[in-house]
Amino acid sequence: MTELISAPPDGLPKLPRSARISGLDLVRAGLTGVFGRPARAILSAVGIAIGVAAMVAVLGISASSQAELQAKLESLGTNLLKVGPGQTLLGKPAQLPEDASAMVRRIKSVQEAASVATVKGRAVLRSDKADSLDTGGLSVEAVELELLKTLAGKVRSGAWLNAATSKYPTVVMGHLAAQRLAVTQPGEQVFLGGKWFTVIGILEPMPLAEELDRSAMVGWEAAKTYLGFDGHPTTVYERSLESTVAQVRDVLPATVNPKNPEEVSVTRPSDALAAQIQAKATFTTLFLGLGAVALLVGGVGVANTMVISVLERRSEIGLRRSLGAGRGQVRAQFLTEAVLLSGLGGVFGVLLGLAVSTGYAMSNDWPVALPLEAIAGGVGASVLIGTLAGWFPAGRAAKLSPTVALAAA
Repeated sequence: MTELISAPPDGLPKLPRSARISGLDLVRAGLTGVFGRPARAILSAVGIAIGVAAMVAVLGISASSQAELQAKLESLGTNLLKVGPGQTLLGKPAQLPEDASAMVRRIKSVQEAASVATVKGRAVLRSDKADSLDTGGLSVEAVELELLKTLAGKVRSGAWLNAATSKYPTVVMGHLAAQRLAVTQPGEQVFLGGKWFTVIGILEPMPLAEELDRSAMVGWEAAKTYLGFDGHPTTVYERSLESTVAQVRDVLPATVNPKNPEEVSVTRPSDALAAQIQAKATFTTLFLGLGAVALLVGGVGVANTMVISVLERRSEIGLRRSLGAGRGQVRAQFLTEAVLLSGLGGVFGVLLGLAVSTGYAMSNDWPVALPLEAIAGGVGASVLIGTLAGWFPAGRAAKLSPTVALAAA
């Protein structure tokens, strides 16, 4: 452990100088200190592991969820606009013209357009014996044939309306409406507005028009014939070229209602999905803060473990110092122990967090996203916490003199 320096010219010998210790020896000594008290080491590392696992799991689940929303947004497109009635100058509800969708189709860059109208005062019931006031939040909607294509919707079972069926008492159920009425397959009947309608199709969920999930959709002509529909749409959906969405949005009010364009409201349904992505990012920041608190608590546990370790190993410290180990070497040894203890907890926490986020994503049929920044940050944060937590105990161990340490032991 020591190395004698040759005597100086005046003949007086120099004091022994501490031998150098390699990084590998430091790691070995640190591992010996960590695994010498396994129960205490495990309990200390668990605190770090929980904090890191929480951070990695939150980032992983958030990344998978956002990837799912982004993929859905890309598949549905961001070129869909929704036109609805606004208010008159007197503050009363406005009304869209009957030919609103036809007017929208005249815009050069518009690819698809279709109208939807809520048929007021018509309940959606499973039976003619059911209470007409118990609507369950369902509505009857008159729809144009182009609606499904415009919204990029899909039929779960059965078929969509066509030129023939849209004139007769047939209905296509939104996915939530079918669930609430226990409609499981085409061919069953529901009671709409005092008349029986035959179900010919059930739709998949419509992310860009969620109000249609809770509706029973009948053909435009059938609604006029059987339900007393007046022909005025409540909503017009349109798709245009992606590059011209902004321009189309600007001209839609004047196109739909040339006399009173201020009575027309235009929104972009895809903005709701984009807002969900932003909201999830906000919640991710909140949960990361909670994970950071858990990590800090784990760091306090590591510091406490190292302080106790210094007190229990004073004889070891005294013996090392008497054999020539310098203060820097003692400080480095205990600091290495703290870093290894925290780092091992961080590695385990990263693995646990990845397992949780992967399992959660797969259970929800989301794409598995491995946040590399969370993995690197988790390990890096645990090493940093270990360094900070071990700095004071290591300094305290280095300050112990060999005689005092041996006497105290």
